[in-house]
Amino acid sequence: MGEKELRALTPIQPEWSIPQLQENLAKALEGSGPALSTKQIDIKEVEKNIALVISTSGSTAESKLVAISDAALIASTNASHKYLGAVPGDSWSLLLPTTHIAGLNVLIRATALGSRVIDNRNATNYVDADFISIVPTQLYKALTSDAKLLEHLTAAEAVLVGGGPVSDKLKKEAASKHVKIVTTYGMTEMSGGCVYNQKPLDGVEVKLASDGLINLTGPMIASGYLSDKGELTSIGADGWFASTDIGELSAGFLKVNGRADEVIISGGENISLTLVEEKIRELIPNQEIIAFALPDEVWGEKLCVGSTSNLSIEEIKKSLGSLLSPKEVFLFEQIPATSIGKPDRRAAKNLAIKIMGGN
Repeated sequence: MGEKELRALTPIQPEWSIPQLQENLAKALEGSGPALSTKQIDIKEVEKNIALVISTSGSTAESKLVAISDAALIASTNASHKYLGAVPGDSWSLLLPTTHIAGLNVLIRATALGSRVIDNRNATNYVDADFISIVPTQLYKALTSDAKLLEHLTAAEAVLVGGGPVSDKLKKEAASKHVKIVTTYGMTEMSGGCVYNQKPLDGVEVKLASDGLINLTGPMIASGYLSDKGELTSIGADGWFASTDIGELSAGFLKVNGRADEVIISGGENISLTLVEEKIRELIPNQEIIAFALPDEVWGEKLCVGSTSNLSIEEIKKSLGSLLSPKEVFLFEQIPATSIGKPDRRAAKNLAIKIMGGN
């Protein structure tokens, strides 16, 4: 067996403009340019079919380098556009960082439609687009405090919201303000969102493991993880990617109940951290919070909440009961988040430990 054919791998340069990045992505996909990496790494070559190497955020575990083929990225784009009914000439608005698959997908999708992506990341006056991709914190901001962003969202044919759970309350508020949201579920290993409004996109298959963990496969699955030596290792068994998310399947629809590592066991009871956040926000609207756990001799894991303002545990307990009420509340200057806007529970835990230590 001969050696595998390789292509050059080059990191995305911070000085590239969005049109330059879009052009280089197009070349990576068609094979006329090098593959691109979101991170500066020592690896200079990858297998010929690899177009992107993306460093995962590592908010809950060590970051990994996910290698994605041109075919997988094109399959993801085609499936997304088929669901959305996108046609050539339609436009995409960029509101996400291009260090993650969600932001890069905006550029790839715009290219597939023959349009230039509209960079609205630092805009004071947004240029409208047909489609937009955001995270829940941006939707929340638009609905509560940013009228211009809300106007931008309402002008779109569809607003993809992914990277975290969207509460029913937020969905209703969005609908009442004429924002046509499409909730998305996915991960870098599946080239981004692959389940829209709880329905798997074309070609995507979903099954649940015995422990309820969501397993996914489809033509957009990544080729593997790239080791420090440039070797490609499988991301799953028999072509399936095993996520760390717990879900339910009913009549072909997938309900995501949260990450396995976002469910803690306190005093023998399972507690969903995302549910705690949702319930406290319903009780105290417009409150910036993050739920996390600290080790505890009595409870095993102690439910804690970080907030940018003082919260009364007793008031929360009166409405939510003892199970969903924090054992301790920490006052943070700001809520820790990853670069894409997801709550960073590991950082919140470390910050709480630092506060307890009096440093």
